[in-house]
Amino acid sequence: MSSKTKVVLGGVALGLIALWLIPGWILTLVVLGVIAVPVAAYLLLDPSQRRRVRAQGRKRLGA
Repeated sequence: MSSKTKVVLGGVALGLIALWLIPGWILTLVVLGVIAVPVAAYLLLDPSQRRRVRAQGRKRLGA
């Protein structure tokens, strides 16, 4: 099993434990934070940096 697969499985396990242990509204805040941080970081990039990020993503898709 690759290390990437182990990380994904660990994340899923932590997510399931969090669903069971953490109250609903706190879990909602955590999920929103996990989504909002990368979006905010992307929006803080310059237009040229955004182009480079998009080009990198397209390059990986074609590989």
